[in-house]
This record gives sequence, structure tokens and C-alpha cells, in this order.
Amino acid sequence: MTSPASQSNASHYVMSMVIIGILFSIFGFVTWLNGSLILFVKVGFNLDNVTAFFIPFAFYVSYFVLALPSALILKRTGMKKGMALGLLVMAIGSVVFAQCMGLYSYPGVLAGLFVIGAGLAILQTAANPYVSILGPIESGAKRVAIMGICNKAAGALAPYVIGALLLSGITAYAARIEATTSIEAREALQHAFVARAYLPYLVMAAVLAILAVWVMFSPLPEIRPANDAHAEAGKASQRSIFSFPHLWLGAVCLFVYVGMEVMAGDTIVPYGQALGLPLDAVKHFTAYTMAAMLVGYVLGFLLIPRFISQQAYLALSAVLGVLLTVAAWATHGYASVGFVAALGFANAMMWPAIFPLGIKGLGKHTEFGSALLIMGIAGGGVIPQLFAHLTRTIPMQLAFLLVMVPGYLYILFYGLIGHRVGQPREAGTAGPAVAES
Repeated sequence: MTSPASQSNASHYVMSMVIIGILFSIFGFVTWLNGSLILFVKVGFNLDNVTAFFIPFAFYVSYFVLALPSALILKRTGMKKGMALGLLVMAIGSVVFAQCMGLYSYPGVLAGLFVIGAGLAILQTAANPYVSILGPIESGAKRVAIMGICNKAAGALAPYVIGALLLSGITAYAARIEATTSIEAREALQHAFVARAYLPYLVMAAVLAILAVWVMFSPLPEIRPANDAHAEAGKASQRSIFSFPHLWLGAVCLFVYVGMEVMAGDTIVPYGQALGLPLDAVKHFTAYTMAAMLVGYVLGFLLIPRFISQQAYLALSAVLGVLLTVAAWATHGYASVGFVAALGFANAMMWPAIFPLGIKGLGKHTEFGSALLIMGIAGGGVIPQLFAHLTRTIPMQLAFLLVMVPGYLYILFYGLIGHRVGQPREAGTAGPAVAES
């Protein structure tokens, strides 16, 4: 018979999982708005690809700037208060974003996205380790899978929500703007189009602020990373953070991986546009990438580690990424877009594989190592920006090929060799599982 104490513990665990699941849904929803936002600002502010791709750059570079400060903040606040603080910072960023859309200020819009990203950096630096140490490490993979499904399901929903609120009738609207010869009339149309974002982002700010208060006063238990025992802590405590090459190679791998993920999820919209597909069709393409990631997540959950190790799965995923990228380059129209969306399947289990491999055996350095890996999320801003610059001089499909293939080859290297550099031969795949962005 189950005791009242154990029932209470079980109910607290379930409630904690629900709260963290909601937070990971927010990660996914807010992050995957960017693909549709690129199209939105291209039309509304009349931008080229390079300038429009400052959307993911401003969003993701904040992780590089804020990851280490976030770790210091969380040491003072604890994880629970840190999550509430992250939500509040996101709410402030959403208000800045909305106001600057109303003022028709693209630099201000980018500043708002940077602040939203800063809030997410704090939130993720807290929530990623939290989900690992919320329960036994042995069941960490199941919690990772649940959080990943929450993340990607919300990410798949985001393009449809923003499509309905901001991008409805965009083909006709773009044609009207293009056909208008009067500068004043064109500016009025563009201002009216951009102002569509004002109210939705104010509503999002209010929701985020309410969630911040809810998390602050929720029954979510306060857990500090110091309570998480690592098997190799004694050995690791005698070493410098610079004596773990697999961590630094892992940070580069995560930088590359997030770039690959954003390329498949966010750039698929301008990619389809460049292939001549109608704007009203391309605005939903990010959702297809997210759907492919969901399928990949379920398959990875079923196969790892029962039938295949996470490092072997990572290597196979990288090979699949190369094959799908070549197929996207060799085809045209909707077929090419379909192969780009299928990259979501290849990318799905890369974060859950790279992160634990990167922090394996760090002991007391685990918190710093986690923050270092979170900094790698900046690849989601840098790599698409490189891609946008390449599209100025070469066709988009070729630029996509030249960016993606080397990236997947590096991930293949890390899955086969890089994760073992500097590691004891007998070491297994230790370290906590960590949920993704």
C-alpha cells in the first residue's frame, strides 16, 4: 500500500514535470517564431536576406553573451527564482519588441529580440540542468524525451499561430506594396503591415509575466546543482576546466549543431521563397521541420540506448544530414523543400547526444561546462548569417550545401572521435542527460 508521504512526493514530481514541460513549450514556441519573423520583416521593412537574417542573429547571440552571467545569477537566486526571472526578462523583451514594431524601428525590434533571447538564456541555463536532477539520473532520458516533445510540439504550432496573426494574405499584401509607386503610400502600407505584431507581442508579454509569478509561487522544489552527485567528481576536482578537450570540442559541436537546426527550421522559409514558391505556402514550412523533429525524437527515445548508443546515433544522424542536404541541392521546388524539412528528423536527437557527451566527467566543473555549452547556441545566429552572405554571390541551394555539409561532417567527427578525446578509456557515457532548447 502506498504511504501518504510517497503519494505526496509523487504528486509534487508530477506537478514539477508539468511546470517544466510548460517552460520547454515556451522555449519551442518563442524560438521557432523566428523563421516566420524573417519573412515578416523582409516584407514589412523591405529587407534583403542578410539584413533580415539579423533576426536569428540578435536572438541567438544573446546566449553567447548571457550564458556565463546566467550561471552566476543562478548561483545567487537558485533555479526556481532564476526561471521566474528569465520569464520576466522575456516579458520585458516582448514589450520592447512590440513598441518598436509600432514605431517602425528595425534596430529596436532586434534589441527586443536580444532581450527575449537573454531571458531564454537565463531560463534555459536553469531548466536544462533542473530537468536532469529533478529525479533519478537513470530515468533522465525519459524526462529529456518528454521535454523535447513539449518543445517541438510548441515549435510546430508557432508558424501557424504567427501565420494567422501576422502573415495572413501576405502574398497579396506584398504585391500591393510592390505595385505602389508613391513613397508615402508604400511606407503607410508597410507601417500598417508591421503594426500587426504590436498587440500579439503585448499579449505574449502579459502571458510571460503571469507565468513568471506562477513559477515563483508554484510548488516547484528548489534544487541546486551542488546536490547532484557525479561519479567522477573526485577526479575532476583535481583538474582544470581546460583539461577537458571533449568539452571544448563539444561546445564547437553544439555551436555547429544549433546552426544546422536553425538552417533547417528558420531558413526553410526564405529558401522556399527563393525557389519561387508562393509566400502563403512558405510561411508554414517551419512547422514541417518541427514535425520531422518530433518523429525523430520518438524514434530516438525508442532506440537509445537499448539498441544503439547515443554517440553512434549522433554519427548516423550526421551522415543522414549530409545525404538529405545533397538531395535538397539536387532537386527543385517542393521536393527540395521536403528534403530540407526532413533534416529536422536528422537533427532531432543531436542535442540530447552532444550535451551529455560534452559534460561527461566534469565533476565540480559541470555548471561552468553547461554554461559553456549553452553559449554554443549562438551558432543559431552566426551560421545563418554566413549563409545569407553567401546567397549574395551564389545560388541559395548551393549556399545551403556549402554551409550544411561541413557542419554535419564536424558533428560526425564528434560522434566518432571528438567526444572521446582526453577521456579515460574505461569511461562510459556518464553525466546527466540534459533537455534541449
